[in-house]
Amino acid sequence: MKILSLIAYSYFIFFGNPNESKVSGEPISPDMERLYVQLQEVKNTISKNNTYNTKIAFLIDMKIKSGKNRFFVYDLENNKILEEGLVANGSGSETNVRGDLKFSNEPNSKCTSLGCYAIGKSYRGMFGKAYKLQGLHDTNSNAEKRAIVLHPYSAVPNEEQDYYIYNSQGCPMVSEAFFKKLEKIIDSSKSKIILSIYY
Repeated sequence: MKILSLIAYSYFIFFGNPNESKVSGEPISPDMERLYVQLQEVKNTISKNNTYNTKIAFLIDMKIKSGKNRFFVYDLENNKILEEGLVANGSGSETNVRGDLKFSNEPNSKCTSLGCYAIGKSYRGMFGKAYKLQGLHDTNSNAEKRAIVLHPYSAVPNEEQDYYIYNSQGCPMVSEAFFKKLEKIIDSSKSKIILSIYY
């Protein structure tokens, strides 16, 4: 999924028929439909707490295979994607069917957990700088206990590819180059940014 198509989609989901593109007249892809639905969940979460950033949100679509861009930095004010990149899923989320993931909030599961997270303070860990994540839903309430954090890893590529990328221990793990972009956004924010992982 490319940034341009997402920007176009953002326009017509807010200003026109969400089932048809005004640019091409073609049906909207399932990936884009999921993005729109999840944006509503993110906005609802933000509206319930005035300590969250109302301008920027991060979204991760786990339906998209890991070799393709599925981590999106979204401009909530102008309804457009600012950045997109690769992100790993937990090794415990893999099933016998490639591309069909399972999710868990249980300690030691090594699974990705779905739901909204508040991005917390940074610290220096085994992967260098990382950001603590606070799970806001029952599906990810053990994030802090499981040490689920947003961090970079050298084995994660920076460009899309046709094969699956390296798995994490349950953390949203990105390339070092993409992490630098996220780092600038997070560190410049005066309020906590919401990260939503969905499927």
